[in-house]
Amino acid sequence: MRASIAAEIAGFPSVSIVCPGFEGQAVATARGHGLDDPALALTTGHVDAQSTERMLGDFLDDTVGQIVAALTGSGRSGATAPAPADEALAPVGAGVDGDVAPVGAGVGAVAEPSALDVVAVGTIDEINRRFVERGWSDGSPIIPPTRDRVEAFIGPSGHDPWKRLGVAASSGRDMTIWSIAVNGVMAGCRPEDLPVLIAAAEVLADPRYGMEHSGNTTGADALMIVNGPVVDELGFNHGPGALRDGAPVNTSIGRWLRLYLRNVGGFTADEHDKATFGNTFRVVLAEDEAALADVGWAPLSAEFGFSRGDDVLTMVRLNSGAIIGSVFGADPEQIVPYLADGVAGIGGWDLTHNHGLGHHQFRPLLVLSPILARTFAAAGWSKSEVRRALFEQARIPARRYEKLIGEWSNLSAGRPRLVDLVADGHLPVVFAVDDDPDRPVPVVVDPGHIMIAVAGDPNRTNAFVFSNDGPHGDYTAKAIDRRPADDLVCRIEP
Repeated sequence: MRASIAAEIAGFPSVSIVCPGFEGQAVATARGHGLDDPALALTTGHVDAQSTERMLGDFLDDTVGQIVAALTGSGRSGATAPAPADEALAPVGAGVDGDVAPVGAGVGAVAEPSALDVVAVGTIDEINRRFVERGWSDGSPIIPPTRDRVEAFIGPSGHDPWKRLGVAASSGRDMTIWSIAVNGVMAGCRPEDLPVLIAAAEVLADPRYGMEHSGNTTGADALMIVNGPVVDELGFNHGPGALRDGAPVNTSIGRWLRLYLRNVGGFTADEHDKATFGNTFRVVLAEDEAALADVGWAPLSAEFGFSRGDDVLTMVRLNSGAIIGSVFGADPEQIVPYLADGVAGIGGWDLTHNHGLGHHQFRPLLVLSPILARTFAAAGWSKSEVRRALFEQARIPARRYEKLIGEWSNLSAGRPRLVDLVADGHLPVVFAVDDDPDRPVPVVVDPGHIMIAVAGDPNRTNAFVFSNDGPHGDYTAKAIDRRPADDLVCRIEP
């Protein structure tokens, strides 16, 4: 679809062909790349679940006419362009001037309340029921975001409530301090958590992250990873149960992200969340800073230009995850094969983020318990040496790799062979040292693409590995600025 968007922006008429039910997601993706009201044509049924003969027949009978209509200007999506500021509409707490109607909302759409409207009164039960009915809640009880609560949430920080951090690429809605705070109150966050929420919103506003992909069909969900003194000073859990809800700050901030994506990003089934199955929200993962210092390893945030001691939030969208349990061994040579097997096994269709859906962007995340990190460090291994060993051993047969990217998933055009991809310069030589279909090939294109974090029970030899969603929510890190803001301070110029 990006090619079509680029063509339209350049002034060349184009049309994007999508499956039924994906119109809203197509509009959101287009808006995220700077195009409102894309021209669309629908297939009949899903192209991956029908024979070539039927697909071609239906395409000629039904889709071609839509393409002609779209190219001649009579088949637009019907999405609204941004409304003038004085007519702006917004979901509860979304912001103020400059917001827009929901993506895909046409004439006669139900008006959204503005940021300061009273949207519900009554008992706590009645308010929660109202929020569920309007789609503003995740279904669990929320704390009503009264004006007093939201103002008290923002007040200690000194931030201007109406400061805009950016525009939600998926919906065109303003991302304001007010909207961040509204959803923070709803999720049960504390005022001192606001700088972390702001950093997360800055990630969402960053086009490198690609917020507009947050509702794609695989149901990948974002994981926020926190580094720096903020971990202990705000009380993040980094020990036993590090990926489980229960620790208040890890849990409430994780829930905030899901609410913010829903209420400001528009990622609901009514707008453009197309997750086939989906996941619940992921709690914040905090790295064990003391363990990192003890073994002499840099934090995950160092991968993105930060130093030890910097407060940083890193966000990445992750697909599947798997425990690597009861890792046995007293030295690296004994434990690497098991860890490598877990890394190799986590990649499936998402290997197309190396070629197909992305380009060298498959970067799985391996979370080591502190005792495993110390086992490596005791043998003198750096994090880079761990990655190199995993790269050498986390491999699968070439024939399986080719099936995953081009036959079973049909996500790399033409069902390519790895030797041809290497010959054409798309993958490094390590993928084609010979043409044996059973030769082992790596699941990442570079050792540095195996991301490593340290957290969890310090007395257990377990690890956890995630596959990432490539460019659809790529690793993006932002500083957490906990200094008092001077947004509302008067400045006297000399």
